[in-house]
Amino acid sequence: MSRPDRGRRRTEAGRGARGTASAARSARADTSATAESPRSVLVVDDDASVRKALQRLFRSAGYPVETFASAADFLAHDVPLRGSCVVIDIRMPGISGLDLQQQLGARCPELPVVVITGHADAETRQRALDGGAVAVLYKPFDEEALLDAVTRAFAARS
Repeated sequence: MSRPDRGRRRTEAGRGARGTASAARSARADTSATAESPRSVLVVDDDASVRKALQRLFRSAGYPVETFASAADFLAHDVPLRGSCVVIDIRMPGISGLDLQQQLGARCPELPVVVITGHADAETRQRALDGGAVAVLYKPFDEEALLDAVTRAFAARS
């Protein structure tokens, strides 16, 4: 299990309408777990500030969350995939997010994946979607858009 990061970065959305966003997160938390096991979010991103911001976001929405600094770090841990959604950055040193997505798809085809990237490129986006990604979001993305993508990812795999 990785340790929490110390970086600080807030995503762009949700700063002005905290009450509304907070209510939406509370509602999401009520549906984010099954009686059998909680649905968790696994974040793989090489940017420490992004990992920290996403950890806070998902925790505030009621999801258990683990973060990993690289695809190799993620693969080195015996992380339970059942009941999880993986949020993967595309461009990382070593194993890319798309390569990790491909490996995870072979290992656990029903695992929902949301891809995030700071590099908008139609070919890469299409590869992620063809590989089974539920959504591809471009940084900086709206917090609610990411939470909605994760909610859709869980719903699609239920």
